[in-house]
Amino acid sequence: MARTPTLARRLFERFEPVHAITYFAPEARGAALELGYPSFWRGYFATRSAPLGPVPVRVVEAIFYNFASHRVAKSLEGVWDIASPEQALAARQAGAVAALRRYGLTDDENLRTAADLLGRAARGAAVDGRPLYAALTALPSPDEPVAALWHAATLLREQRGDAHVAALVAAGISGRESNVLHVAAGRTTREKVASTRDYDDAEWDAVTARLAARGLLTPDGALTEAGHALKDDLEFRTDSAALPTLDVLSDDEVESLFRALTPITRQVIAGGDLPAITPVGLQHDDLADPGANLG
Repeated sequence: MARTPTLARRLFERFEPVHAITYFAPEARGAALELGYPSFWRGYFATRSAPLGPVPVRVVEAIFYNFASHRVAKSLEGVWDIASPEQALAARQAGAVAALRRYGLTDDENLRTAADLLGRAARGAAVDGRPLYAALTALPSPDEPVAALWHAATLLREQRGDAHVAALVAAGISGRESNVLHVAAGRTTREKVASTRDYDDAEWDAVTARLAARGLLTPDGALTEAGHALKDDLEFRTDSAALPTLDVLSDDEVESLFRALTPITRQVIAGGDLPAITPVGLQHDDLADPGANLG
């Protein structure tokens, strides 16, 4: 059976919403606030970087890549005086699981199948060049099925994200430039990125000018032919790097994973917390098809 990078892209579209509600569901946001983090961004950087432990701010800045350095430093200032990394991780998982249960996810046979197969893929993936994913693999996998599903989605999300950063670095695209390219490709909006990644008009225009000088954007910020080719290549390389995560599963198991996970993803999206436009630029064009289509 043929396995192409498109399969990895389709899997990403299915597991990413299970993880992404961590940043949007009220239960997840509330868990961080209850822990003592006074703002969303303080909780975001603390809980997402918690697998690394209390590392220097520059380490988090390097791994998170496309955030403004001043945002990272400000958000992490004193966070480990508020709660320990272990407490941050526990709150993050508890909030996400509470949201998934509110959407109607239960410990039924379908969810257990999805959690088992996605978990096997997540735990067996490569750690080389993937620091945040590697840190997450040191954490124990939850026994409870809904938590296990969320944990597996989080592992795969960060494994893929680390590889995407590597592809950007290899292409000579900085974190700040990657945001502008993402908007130019129509994956999200300038307003969404500017508000979540801290751009003012001056920086946005300066980044656009740099990319235009390389022939990747027009002066008004549209992708050129070379820009389209680069963006397509970046996504292809990211998908290609993610595809081996499925090597531990047989073709029948991959098919079972897609058929189990697709209705769960639809249920999560129907929960209403995940916005139609996110900074990641999620698209769910093929969720009507539950199969892996390996034949």
